[in-house]
Amino acid sequence: MRLYIANKNYSSWSLRGWLCAKLSGAPFEEVLEPFKSTGSNPKFLDFSPSGLVPCLHDGDNVVWDSLAIAEYLAERHAHMWPRDPGARAFARSIVCEMHSGFRDLRSDMTMCIKERVDVRPWSEALAANIRRVESLWTHARERYGQHGPYLFSEFTIADCFYAPVAFRFQTYGVPPAGTAGEYLRSVLAHPLVREWEASALAETAVVDADEPRLVYKDKLKAYGRL
Repeated sequence: MRLYIANKNYSSWSLRGWLCAKLSGAPFEEVLEPFKSTGSNPKFLDFSPSGLVPCLHDGDNVVWDSLAIAEYLAERHAHMWPRDPGARAFARSIVCEMHSGFRDLRSDMTMCIKERVDVRPWSEALAANIRRVESLWTHARERYGQHGPYLFSEFTIADCFYAPVAFRFQTYGVPPAGTAGEYLRSVLAHPLVREWEASALAETAVVDADEPRLVYKDKLKAYGRL
């Protein structure tokens, strides 16, 4: 298999696909095609029908969406979703919610693993997204996470999909309390998440379209943080 991804410092969707590929245990070649300074790269169309990353090539099969990649791999590696049917249904629900929702979190807190920046005051929509994440983490951990440190005890696709949120919380100083805070620390400490983070910190490329101090320049300047 070959997995095409973009900059590890910035690409949250690449992180999801890469974590799922790693979680599967199947060998794969990692191919990094960086973003342009303004964001997407036209070269992505050379390997991805959507022009987006991540994109998985497995022989004649091409899978070009992170959730599709997760399901493609899970069909072949049964351990990637929780074993219990109820837990698996909940895990799929929160993964799909992350895949299709949380737009204010994405737009108001771009992923930039290297950065530490304060973008408060948060909009009410962003604050609502944050509360929703904390609620999901707490619910999953308290109901299904009694036997391990992750959302469903063992590390699963659900953790792969929320790891970029954990990086965002770290970057922007979001401090979940209680069970959600414990989970945040656990997922950031996972060996695969730390492996990705180390590679992200070693990157030197700067993507202006995803740099918080450029994206939120006016707000940071207004509050004396720039």
